[in-house]
Amino acid sequence: MLMCGNIIPSIMSQYEIEIKSLLGSSGKAAKLKEKIREKGGALLNSNKQLNHYFILNDVNKFKEKFNSHLSGENKVKFNKILEEGSNFSVRTRDTDGKVLLVVKASIGDDTSSNGVSRMEFESEMEMTLDELDKLLLDLGLKYQAKWSREREEYKLGDTNICLDKNAGYGYLVEFEKMVTNYALVDTVKKELLGIMKDFEVEELSQDRLERMFSFYNNNWSDYYGTEKIFNIE
Repeated sequence: MLMCGNIIPSIMSQYEIEIKSLLGSSGKAAKLKEKIREKGGALLNSNKQLNHYFILNDVNKFKEKFNSHLSGENKVKFNKILEEGSNFSVRTRDTDGKVLLVVKASIGDDTSSNGVSRMEFESEMEMTLDELDKLLLDLGLKYQAKWSREREEYKLGDTNICLDKNAGYGYLVEFEKMVTNYALVDTVKKELLGIMKDFEVEELSQDRLERMFSFYNNNWSDYYGTEKIFNIE
């Protein structure tokens, strides 16, 4: 199983079950890393990311025009998520020079931006982040916000743990599993909550996360690329 934010090489639908916990301080982040090591978890990767979020108003135009920039399995997966998903979140990402197009879609009542359960598509693009952004803007998408973060990716059994230092949010951890069978989503949610309890971290409520997300979107230019953080209850 691949880590948060990596490419998933399968035509099958991928369901991302991800639960976040807001740590805030560097001290809490250090304590969590120590517990991961104690439990046998391994650090697989660390990187710096720029994530640009876009508002998608015309799904059909996006699907029709962007298909020419994809091939093979990536084209199949791209069409599948746009046909089966809803409430799409479109992003471009630069991870230490590797540029990705990311599309996430809602499952059930969750939001595509921050929901616990989502469909996910990712494809590496042979262009710069600015070039990919311009391509999306030319297709009628609009910037929602720009995000910057430092990420450490850990593996513990079949669970992915991503520790992020986000502009605006501070330290945040994501516990994640990927499944191809939608019937397993609720079971995996319970498993992740059990793991989080063992780590003594609490789920960040969707309501609070949406308030934080909305505040950042309205003020992102004050935080993007900085060490500044805010606190929204």
